[in-house]
Amino acid sequence: MSLINSIKRNGNKILSSVERSKAYLSSAGLFKESRYNKIKQFKNIHKGERAFIIGNGPSLNNMDLSYLNNEITFASNSFFLMLKEIDFVPSYYNVEDPLPAEDNSRELKNLKGTTKIFAHDLAYCLGNDANTHYVFFDRYYEKFPSKNFPKFSTNAVKKVYWGGTVAYMSIQLAYYMGIREMYLIGVDLNYDIPDSHDSGTVITSKEDDKNHFHPSYFGKGKRWHLPRVERMEHSFLFADHFLKQNGGNLYNATVGGKLDSLERKNYKQLFDLNTAKVRA
Repeated sequence: MSLINSIKRNGNKILSSVERSKAYLSSAGLFKESRYNKIKQFKNIHKGERAFIIGNGPSLNNMDLSYLNNEITFASNSFFLMLKEIDFVPSYYNVEDPLPAEDNSRELKNLKGTTKIFAHDLAYCLGNDANTHYVFFDRYYEKFPSKNFPKFSTNAVKKVYWGGTVAYMSIQLAYYMGIREMYLIGVDLNYDIPDSHDSGTVITSKEDDKNHFHPSYFGKGKRWHLPRVERMEHSFLFADHFLKQNGGNLYNATVGGKLDSLERKNYKQLFDLNTAKVRA
C-alpha cells in the first residue's frame, strides 16, 4: 500500500504543476476553474468572530479544552485521538501533509460532525463525502528561507499556500472565513528527535511519541517529517504581520512551549468560565 501511495504522491507533484497553471490562469481571468467552488460557501461565514487553532503538542494535556465547546476551532492531523477525552468536535479539520493523511486515512475518512478541508492532492487517500472539501494547496511555490516564503492566501477558492505547518493552512482558511482574531493553542514548537531515527527528512517512529499529546500520535510505525521549528516560527510571524496589516491578530495562548515570538495570552482568561463567553 505504501508503494502505491508513493507512486500516487509523485504523480501528484506533476498534477500540482498543472493545478498551479490553472490557478494562475483563473486568477488572470483566462481560465474558469470550478473544482474548488464549494469553498465559496465559507467566505466570511464567521466574520467578526474569533477562532482557536489547535496544535497537537503535549501542552494540550495541561489545558481544559472543554472551554472550546462553543468556540470556532480548527484541528488537524491526528487530533482525532483526543476526541474521546473532550466534549466537542472541532468545527473544522485540516490535513495537508501526505504522511499523516496516508497513515490515518481510515480514521480521517470516518470522522463525523466536523467540516473537513484537505489539500487537493490528498484526495487519493482521503476520499470524498458530504463533509469533505478540497482546496488547491500550493506546496511547491517556494522553499524556506527564500524571501518569497511564505505567501498568504486571501482567497481559498483559488489556493492556499504551504507554510511548513498545517496550522498555517488553518490560519489562511480562518482569514477567508472572515476571522481576524486567532489564538494558537498546543503549538509547543519543542521537539525531541529520537537518536534512533533514520537519516533523511522522513522519520519512521520506533517508539512512543513524546512530542505530541498522545503517545500514538506518531507512535511506532508512523511516519513524520523532521520538524523545522525555525520555518514554522517564521510562518507564524509572517501570518501575524499580515493579520495586523489587515485588522487582525494572531496570539499564542499555548500553556508553556517555546513560541515566545508571538504575543502571549493567558488561555483561561480568554473565557468567562461561567458562561464560556469572552471577557469584556
